Parts: sequence; C-alpha cells; structure tokens
Amino acid sequence: MEIQSLVLHTNDIQEMKKFYLDLLQFPLVNEDKDSFCIKVGTSQLVFTSKNVKGNPYYHFAFNIPSNQFSEAKAWVKERVELSLEDGSDEVYFENFLAHALYFYDPAGNIVEFIARGSIPVEATEPFSSASIINISEIGLTVDDAIRVGSELIDNGIPIRDNRPLSTTSLNFMGENANGIFIILNQPGRRWIFSDKLSAVFPIEIKTGTDVSILVNSDSEVEVYKN
Repeated sequence: MEIQSLVLHTNDIQEMKKFYLDLLQFPLVNEDKDSFCIKVGTSQLVFTSKNVKGNPYYHFAFNIPSNQFSEAKAWVKERVELSLEDGSDEVYFENFLAHALYFYDPAGNIVEFIARGSIPVEATEPFSSASIINISEIGLTVDDAIRVGSELIDNGIPIRDNRPLSTTSLNFMGENANGIFIILNQPGRRWIFSDKLSAVFPIEIKTGTDVSILVNSDSEVEVYKN
C-alpha cells in the first residue's frame, strides 16, 4: 500500500503555507485561495480551509532515509522545537526497527519524521525536505474502528501481522515491508509526543491500491474504490 495523497483541513491556511513552503521548504504542487498542495516524496499533502469547522488537527508521519535520522533531527531543530515524551525528544520503536521524532505545525498537527531500518533507502545528499521518501502514516480516527477496519481489509488493506481489530488500541492498517500505515483508532486516545487526544475530523486518503477513505464533516466514513 502507498499513501498517494492526503487532504487535511486547517483554519489558518496562510500560516500553514508559511510553515510548509517557507520554513520547511516543501515543493509547491499547486494552490488556490482556499488550499495548497505540497510534494512529500512520492506522495502529496493538501491542506484546505474550505468549509472548515473548529480547529481540526491530525497525526501524520513522513518516511526519511534510514541513514539520516541524526541529520534530519538537527535539520528540524534548526526550524522548530521538538516535542518531548518522558523527557526525550526521540524514540526507538523496536517492533518497527525505527527511530522517530515529533513536532507541531501551526495548526497543532502532530508531525513525525521516522527512519525505518526495514526500508533500504540511504541518502548521500545533505538532508532537506527533498530527502523525504513519502507519507508514512496517517491517523484515521473514526467512531467505529471495527466496521471501518473490516471494510479496509475487504478492500485489500490488511491489518499488520493479522492482528484482531481493536476499539482501544491503535490498528496499523498496512504492511511492514514498505513502512506505510493507516493508523485506525477511535476518539480519546492520546497521540504520543503530544497532549492531544485523537478526534474525528474531515479527511480524505487516497492509496496506491485504488482505495480511498473519506470522512466528511458529519463524521461519516466512506471506503470506496477509485
């Protein structure tokens, strides 16, 4: 599975443009008065303020080259303050063979850079936003994780290690091989390296398996083939 594109809502499109285009220097794909799209490796990330309600926030992660975690961390720290968990500004996930760091963007999104030892991509150029491989993870918060997870499985997106779907734990929908997951969960779970609880907000996810997931402003979820 690949995450080809994400559409996320924000109530401050101008500050988000400054952050992602000027500060982090992601390549701009296109824009209009209500939205902009950036290139994140082989993926695209869209922020839109059209019909936005409240203060939406999300958790998403970017895969970075496995040999550049320390360099990426230094690059990020020059631009933003890293988030802490138990006094540490990084974490090693043994089950994923991965190092990760986290920070907030102006909308309060929990952004993660993750270097996975399972992905044999090593960079030789100095780290920059152009070094990012793709969108690695997106948190998908829904009111009924069992139903939505079953629909994803039926459409060819498995749960990692064939585990049972859960309403209380994170469900990593995808496969370990390429390090790309939809993190299916229900509201009220704290995102690590943050003080934010998972909540349902509008989102659109397009995958490389021709499966799309849409959560609308009424928290209704649709899983469909493109």
